[in-house]
Amino acid sequence: MKHNLFLFDLDDTLLDFRASEKLSFERVMHGLGFEQPIDGLFQQYQAFNMALWRAFEAGTVTKELLKVERFRQTFHANGLEIDPAAASHRYLESLSETVVLVDGARRVCEALAEIGEVGIITNGVAHIQDRRIASSGLGGYISFTATSEACGYAKPDSRFFEFATNMARTFAKHSTIIIGDRLDADILGANRFGIDSCWFNPNQQDNDSEALPTFSVSRLDEIMPALRGRA
Repeated sequence: MKHNLFLFDLDDTLLDFRASEKLSFERVMHGLGFEQPIDGLFQQYQAFNMALWRAFEAGTVTKELLKVERFRQTFHANGLEIDPAAASHRYLESLSETVVLVDGARRVCEALAEIGEVGIITNGVAHIQDRRIASSGLGGYISFTATSEACGYAKPDSRFFEFATNMARTFAKHSTIIIGDRLDADILGANRFGIDSCWFNPNQQDNDSEALPTFSVSRLDEIMPALRGRA
């Protein structure tokens, strides 16, 4: 096989972040006394959250601001007198406990760990991601976790990928591949850094971006056959 260093995005690639996110949000809001259905509120939260993550990746807001501001904006838009800092703290604690694996995650990590080294590359909050990995049962297959928080730069910045690959036991661009669900962070980052990439695209979306994956899969179980075909 050509590759021996496999860099996985975490959320919505190995872990089903959307499922964990909604469950954690619901637990937090009910714990803070919000008794109405949460679907509409959660959709607004997601919109504010996504906009703030885009701003963070562009370097215009800090992660500390993001963690609280997404709740502040959601509560303000709905006239809710709930402490956003308290909601943020509860949410992050809950998120680390509500881990849902994407189908095939354990199998692909186990198979690739027998061939080479598996690392995690994530823009998420470092201590929360570490706890989620531990809860997932994938920790035994993962050699290292590189976070934007520790690095100081976020995907798709090439400095983040340099930071991540420096954590590997051995690194060569020609034998490294990134696997992730986001074209604008994972795949574009791989393009800029000059390494191969696999776009995990379970919803089979069209690619109308500037990012060019080496190949795409719709299921994690498709990764091993695709990699063997590029040996």
